[in-house]
Amino acid sequence: MINRLLMLLPAQLLALELTTASRPLPTRTCRHPCMVASAAPPAFDLATYMEEKRVLTEAALDASLKSSCKETEIIVESMRYSLMAGGKRVRPMLCFAATEMFGGSLEAATPTAVALEMIHTMSLIHDDLPAMDNDDFRRGKPTNHVLYGDDVAILAGDALLSTAFEHVAKETKGVPAERVVRVLAALGTSVGAVGLAGGQVMDLKCEGQGADAVDMETLTWIHTHKTAALLKAAVSCGAILAGATDEQVKQCEVYALKIGLAFQVADDILDVTASTEELGKTAGKDLDADKTTYPKLLGLDRSREVAQELVDEAKAALASYGDAAAPLNGLADYIINRSN
Repeated sequence: MINRLLMLLPAQLLALELTTASRPLPTRTCRHPCMVASAAPPAFDLATYMEEKRVLTEAALDASLKSSCKETEIIVESMRYSLMAGGKRVRPMLCFAATEMFGGSLEAATPTAVALEMIHTMSLIHDDLPAMDNDDFRRGKPTNHVLYGDDVAILAGDALLSTAFEHVAKETKGVPAERVVRVLAALGTSVGAVGLAGGQVMDLKCEGQGADAVDMETLTWIHTHKTAALLKAAVSCGAILAGATDEQVKQCEVYALKIGLAFQVADDILDVTASTEELGKTAGKDLDADKTTYPKLLGLDRSREVAQELVDEAKAALASYGDAAAPLNGLADYIINRSN
């Protein structure tokens, strides 16, 4: 009897298995969202992003400037000395980040990123001259005119400015000509009378005038043009190259002008709180030149608050882009939290 039951058991088990398999599995509700199979996207790593873009920028800058004959060796050496002297490379990074936000190509944006750094370097060479800020150190090294003389330094800055436009025109590939022309126009505006040069003139003319003579409106005008204009060009050019609409470019410009002013507020704060070694340039220069600065008008604590408010407003301008704006938002935070 027992042997008969044992012979029947496999057949019964098979029938039970088939019956169970035909039944639908019960639905279970996951009470813990964190256990859902689809993982959240990894958090944005600003340090990694900045290092990747710095390496890309350094390689592109190095390849952009070579002497073509022995007669140009001195001026190209002077240009390269300042262009390759290191630095944060924030302007190229902003250009790349804006291009990526709109799905553009880093390769297409690289000539413009190089041009932005050439223009910025020109402004530093000229800014350090005895006729302007008269500084002997920049990025921890002797300034251009200290090594090459005022005459060559002025001409090296001039050559960097013109080469910037040449580089964009010759090297930008795979982008409609209309966009390239818009980029050239934006770069030109950023450095002209209603850009960097005009802001610098006003800054020089306001030296020694005292806080009573230079109000917040004047100070904002100076740094909207002297500092923020090139950052505005960096972000807007990146967007233009990627095919952003006019409305999207305007949103980028709002962001950039806000971080441009925040950049200057942070610079003014560092000038009175950081050492020459930390800054890589002479600390306390603004105080010695009796320049009107944000800390001079507002005090340090309020200046820090203003910097944060500007960054918050910049981020708000890009709120509709969500995670795609993470690099630009991260760079905005970096601008006011940097140590030099």
